[in-house]
Amino acid sequence: MNQVLAFDFGLARIGVAVGQSITQTATPLSTLNAKDGIPDWSQIEMLIKEWQPSLLLIGEPLNMDSSEQSITLTARKFANRLHGRFGLPFQMVDERLTSVSAREEIFEYGGYKKLKKTQIDSVAAALILEAWYHTQEN
Repeated sequence: MNQVLAFDFGLARIGVAVGQSITQTATPLSTLNAKDGIPDWSQIEMLIKEWQPSLLLIGEPLNMDSSEQSITLTARKFANRLHGRFGLPFQMVDERLTSVSAREEIFEYGGYKKLKKTQIDSVAAALILEAWYHTQEN
């Protein structure tokens, strides 16, 4: 497995990050606009063609007690649509607190001026990917 694409799913925005399995590092790529959780599929197709991932990771929104949120089922539908359109294997990854951590990380490196919603989503996707890499080591 070489490249992995991770998605931080949201109804209005979907953050995307790429990871390299050899170095186990993640890089935020972009944030895609979505309407009710539906992205411009051609943008995702371009990312898949460019990065040629062997696996897709989709953040699974859960409450702190592991119960599902109202958006959890929609995120799973998004994952199934990704698989159906592109035929790539996918895994759902617990994404609890990734957006909070993303805000903290961006703020640490640039303060409030750097804190943009579009960056939060792609950084959150990178954090989802790094968390997944960490679970692969155990």
